[in-house]
Amino acid sequence: MPITVSIQDRIAEIVFDVPPVNAFDSATWNSLPDMITEAGHNPDVNVILIRAEGRGFCGGVDIKEMQAHPERIPLLNRGNFLTFQAIRACPVPVVAAVHKFVIGGGIGICGASDTIIAAEDAFFSLPEIDRGAMGGASHMSRMLPLHKVRAAFFTGGNIPAQEAYRLGAVEKVVAPESLVEEARAFCAVIASKSRTALVIAKEALNGIEATDVDRNYRWEQGFTLEMYMHEDSQKARDAFVETGKAAKF
Repeated sequence: MPITVSIQDRIAEIVFDVPPVNAFDSATWNSLPDMITEAGHNPDVNVILIRAEGRGFCGGVDIKEMQAHPERIPLLNRGNFLTFQAIRACPVPVVAAVHKFVIGGGIGICGASDTIIAAEDAFFSLPEIDRGAMGGASHMSRMLPLHKVRAAFFTGGNIPAQEAYRLGAVEKVVAPESLVEEARAFCAVIASKSRTALVIAKEALNGIEATDVDRNYRWEQGFTLEMYMHEDSQKARDAFVETGKAAKF
């Protein structure tokens, strides 16, 4: 299976393995919320670890599907929203362990999570402006300061793991070969706590956030649909699918 769930020592591991770049189609995005919710409500689970196999953590959405089936864009958007909502609303803490690229929807997963452990080779990016899309700033804003988010969004550039650590988004930066071991060790500390205390703490922490990330992301998605209907969006997606590069405007 491209996404697997296993439980051991009160840690639920959700592992992505969707070649070539862990970019998910609409069906995959819409399968994730139930996996996350089921794991989070399992009384034998105190923490969820989300990680990936392959070339990078998450390449976002499958743009080729969007090109071939534009009628699925609302379904894709809904899958994104429900996935990020499920992570943030999960009763127990969610830890993301990331390597190489964390792009687009990968930012949503990390931004909705409670803690991020990153390999030294990891980088974070919202290249939506070069893909004819919008969205993701709501969740990146849970990770990084306002002006850093805007710079990243307007340029479509990359934020290295060490820079994200300096700005407080990442809890720990580790060697790539140690990522899984380090992430499991961090989760083991959480798993040793009272599940009741963790559930209460998660609800309390969510409740004191200054903004409603779910509402803000829904706001962003309205602009995503507006952008998709513009000819510049088509040009941007065509360029990416055909060349892998940004279109020239």
